[in-house]
Amino acid sequence: MVTIPAQFNGPEHSGNGGYVAGLLAAELGTGPVTSTLRIPPPLDTPLTWEHDAETGEVRLLTTGGAVVGSAAPGQFARDVPPAPTATEAEQALAAYPGFTHHPFDRCFTCGTARGDGDGLRLFPGPVDEHRTAAAWTPHAAFGGADGVLDVPTTWAALDCPGGWAADFTRQVMVLGRMTAEVVRPPRAGEECLATGVLRNRDGRKFITDTALYTAGGELLGRAEQIWIQVDAEAFR
Repeated sequence: MVTIPAQFNGPEHSGNGGYVAGLLAAELGTGPVTSTLRIPPPLDTPLTWEHDAETGEVRLLTTGGAVVGSAAPGQFARDVPPAPTATEAEQALAAYPGFTHHPFDRCFTCGTARGDGDGLRLFPGPVDEHRTAAAWTPHAAFGGADGVLDVPTTWAALDCPGGWAADFTRQVMVLGRMTAEVVRPPRAGEECLATGVLRNRDGRKFITDTALYTAGGELLGRAEQIWIQVDAEAFR
């Protein structure tokens, strides 16, 4: 059995897409993993794992048997976004649109209503029309006994820079699919640079890429994502 604590929400009453996708990835193993979210992940609710030995897929199920999400070995289709400069990241952070309008201001990753050590407070602002960046330092609360962030939290950090590249202020979206790999998890207190790029739009789907670097330019993790435009009222 596993539960997604309420702290790790995206919309107010469902799980943070990146965190839940990372939870699935951690259950599967190392290397690039593709996680697909099927329904809004319920919070503080007992869930169960299902492992498919034939396909290598892992699924997260409700007690009623509904598939919350699934994960399988993945591969990347595009080049990793380059690291932003420190100046780009600081200027983009200052221009973060979520400071004035945020559809999910309690989001674990990018919510402005979360305090230090409660949410990640990773605020990716625009570098140009289709690219975001942010300077970000993980709080000590998110480091394990060794000070290192776990896989679900690192996937959460790779999540929202993509959504803001597609611009949450124009349409409300939730994460549908994420292929990601943690190259080296960040440490609490380590200065990082996050970035996101909008690659394409196909109707209600937004194709984005993200990456997380150290301040010195070391790649910590990367992701390719599909975001789905939704009715905001359905996630209130």
